[in-house]
Amino acid sequence: MTLFESIQNPEALKRLSADQLPVLAREIREFLIRSCAETGGHLGPSLGVVELSIALHRVFDSPDDPILFDTGHQAYAHKVLTGRHDFSDLKSEGGLSGYPSRAESEHDFIENSHASTALSYADGMAKANEVQGRTDRTVVAVIGDGALTGGMSWEALNNIAEKKNRRLVVVVNDNGRSYSPTTGGLADHLASLRMAPGYEQALDLAKSTLNRTPVVGQPIYEALHGLKKGLKDTIQPQMMFEDLGLKYLGPIDGHDEQALEKALRRARDFGGPVIVHVLTQKGKGYAPAENHVEDQFHAPGPFDIDTGKSKPGPKVEKWTGVFAETMVELGAEREDIVGITAAMLHPTGLNKFADAYPDRVFDVGIAEQHAATAATGMAMNGLHPVVAVYATFLNRCFDQVLMDAALHRQGVTFCLDRAGVTGNDGASHNGMWDMSILQVVPGLRLAAPRDATRLRTLLREAVAVEDAPTVVRYPKGAVAEELPEIGKVGSMDLLRRATDGGHSKDLLIVGVGTMAQVACEVADRMADQGIGVTVIDPLWVKPLDEALVAEAAAHSVVAVVEDNGRTGAVGDAVARLLRDHEVDVPVRTFGIEQEFLDHAKRDQILQQQGLTPQELSRKLTETVSRRGEGAGATRELADETA
Repeated sequence: MTLFESIQNPEALKRLSADQLPVLAREIREFLIRSCAETGGHLGPSLGVVELSIALHRVFDSPDDPILFDTGHQAYAHKVLTGRHDFSDLKSEGGLSGYPSRAESEHDFIENSHASTALSYADGMAKANEVQGRTDRTVVAVIGDGALTGGMSWEALNNIAEKKNRRLVVVVNDNGRSYSPTTGGLADHLASLRMAPGYEQALDLAKSTLNRTPVVGQPIYEALHGLKKGLKDTIQPQMMFEDLGLKYLGPIDGHDEQALEKALRRARDFGGPVIVHVLTQKGKGYAPAENHVEDQFHAPGPFDIDTGKSKPGPKVEKWTGVFAETMVELGAEREDIVGITAAMLHPTGLNKFADAYPDRVFDVGIAEQHAATAATGMAMNGLHPVVAVYATFLNRCFDQVLMDAALHRQGVTFCLDRAGVTGNDGASHNGMWDMSILQVVPGLRLAAPRDATRLRTLLREAVAVEDAPTVVRYPKGAVAEELPEIGKVGSMDLLRRATDGGHSKDLLIVGVGTMAQVACEVADRMADQGIGVTVIDPLWVKPLDEALVAEAAAHSVVAVVEDNGRTGAVGDAVARLLRDHEVDVPVRTFGIEQEFLDHAKRDQILQQQGLTPQELSRKLTETVSRRGEGAGATRELADETA
């Protein structure tokens, strides 16, 4: 049995000798590389914290001492050390989550993979320990330097520093990157530490001094204080944290497990809030990851272990690529267009715009709130900013969209990548909220393209709006098949028209975004049964074109199909529009149930939610049939849910 196989819980880890730990670290890395080569996953971040994860579980007593990861990208070694050795179905239905998961293990406390949140969780848990008299427990938060660019982190640090005897250890995993290299003033400050002349000598001196310091509370920090002041002309990372009133320990070599253990024990025994600054290398131990310029294998798909090259797959056009190409074209046509990203330059496709117009892209770090309000300021001063962000991350800046961009009627365009069901990344990454929360924003316009042509057209229309915020949403992955219109209903695209005669006006389906393709398949199936179905794609789902009212009135039943949460989304907006015009036609809404979805492939989730052509055809055929049995009885369908 290998050391790796013998570790089923942190207690087993604590029984290993110091000489065994480098072997265990190597075995964990080999396991993670083999596993992610088959399934894909967040490999680079997890390779960088193997020694740190070992040290954390040897020093602290999880789950009594909760260990919180910000974000969960770095948690694979933690999963292994807490007994989860089957990565064969990582991020697949029924397999391990790609992030910490409360359903998987008592050692996982937070599974929200949105960054910059762990310090707030930790502050709350430490306060709970204090109130309940649990003075022997320590809360540990592991936060990447990239996540420290988020405003929530600094709000939390301000509160953490408030109480000097509250047991809380903050481990700053400093690798100079979030997804891509970390940007901003904090990044510059930490980079100056890593690059400072004499840094290696200072690090050696710090380590040797710590090794000679007795493990007895306050005297440790008096010694550290003297050491740091003596080095202040060379490196001053502690000043940033000590100005907040937080004790600082470091920098520590994040790949020296013994040095990490010593530092973490001292931080634990201090009995109050401590910052432990750890320097790591993302992708450590796997050359292709270490040398990968873009993101050091942050989240690769399946790859060849020997070369690190992605395993061949079908060459398909991606939604993100269409956005990227269109932005470059728009940038050439209009010098006022600028791009903004919240630490996601490459994932959102803005890197191509940055390559073409490097002075017109701004990476604000993991700070979506700041991105939205800064964009509003740019619009006020003559620019048209395009904020590229994952759909699920727009939730974080809703107030700024509402009270800054919309209230001031500024032309800011938000482009929402990964809208709808993203699947394998789990509940926190499904972009299933935006079409609900944005419905309440006055003046805002929201577009949902169904294919590449519509994305190019709608993005151009969006950036032409200068007196209100606009939003364009599109999913992850391969672009849907081109679906041309056969006519127009007002500004909306007509995709299917019921044939004359028979049940020509049985059903009107409003297909939203990529679900328009599904709606057309439903119409074709139902037409084979003699049911007349019309399909329209509104393109702009907020505000809805009032031409929809007359079209709906001419049909017996209206159905709305969307890949957003059903509550308050496009289906509800269609029903409200018809009520406002006193059109008494039943409206059925088909979307995602308002719940947090387990990780699985997009197609699997859509099937679970009944959003397949087969299931929708069955339900709508029953609806039309009941409607035909008696108009009076079927009027009750107006409030029926899917």
